[in-house]
Amino acid sequence: MRKGIRFGAVWVGIVSLGLYACNQGGESKVKNGGTPDDSIPAVKDSLVTVQDSVSSVDSLQKDTLNKIEEDKPFKSAKDTTVLLTDTVSPRYIYLTFDDGPLNGSQYLDSIATAKGIKINTFLIGHHDKMSKKLHSYTERYKRNPLVDCYNHSFWHAHDKYTVFYSNPQAAFEDFELAEQSLGLEHKIVRLPGRNIWYIGDRKKVDLKTGGSTAELLHQNDYKVIGWDCEWKINGVTGKPDLSVNQLYTQMKNLLRKGTSYTKNNVVLLTHDNMYQTKKGQRLLSDLIDSLKQHPNYHFEFVRNYPR
Repeated sequence: MRKGIRFGAVWVGIVSLGLYACNQGGESKVKNGGTPDDSIPAVKDSLVTVQDSVSSVDSLQKDTLNKIEEDKPFKSAKDTTVLLTDTVSPRYIYLTFDDGPLNGSQYLDSIATAKGIKINTFLIGHHDKMSKKLHSYTERYKRNPLVDCYNHSFWHAHDKYTVFYSNPQAAFEDFELAEQSLGLEHKIVRLPGRNIWYIGDRKKVDLKTGGSTAELLHQNDYKVIGWDCEWKINGVTGKPDLSVNQLYTQMKNLLRKGTSYTKNNVVLLTHDNMYQTKKGQRLLSDLIDSLKQHPNYHFEFVRNYPR
């Protein structure tokens, strides 16, 4: 008789556990009219479920605590893991801005100063002569030790590139005119409408119509600079074709994989007038801040290309 009472007590306790587990999903067999013996297997399963649930909660709490402890030291270092894998050798960033002086050039000058980084401007002679204001931007660039000024032609081919390059001698003379009118000290050019490189014994030509002009410039001791990646930002709306993170990732991958024109060097092309809006200026500042995370990334002048 005593054994029967103890069994009953145990059964009642187990049924209580079984009902708790059923609250998480489904109904108890006892509720459906089964005998105590019939319900015992279900109760055992329920006990396992309860135990597993307790274990899961304990595990979750431990994992959460571990995660908090692991994350705490790196709270202000979002890209810490990435940075640790990217310190093999110095990497060089060349930020280049074409078509100045334009409205927007004055803000580039200010950003370079505020961030303490070197930037490179490729100027158009005709733009400098268009107004006193634009000429003042050229002079502002020249006074800033963090800004280098280079040659992007005098007329920018009047935007008729095939015609311009069909006469290499005339094109060469256009660059000479720009050099003289702008008072440039470095014999470094970027061809309008062409991504052409000609430095030392290395040459890369995207379109043949500019190849002869590049050859003539090279023969006269000019360094011809192209670009590895380009960023386009609408000068009116400030809307970019690539987000800051997309461009940052693209530049980072070029350096890591060694797929830029020269390994460990990456040249970015963008244009002065794209930074006349506050949104455009903020995007450029954010890109610079992302690149400055890397202790082995150095902003450099094109005159020192390649490093």
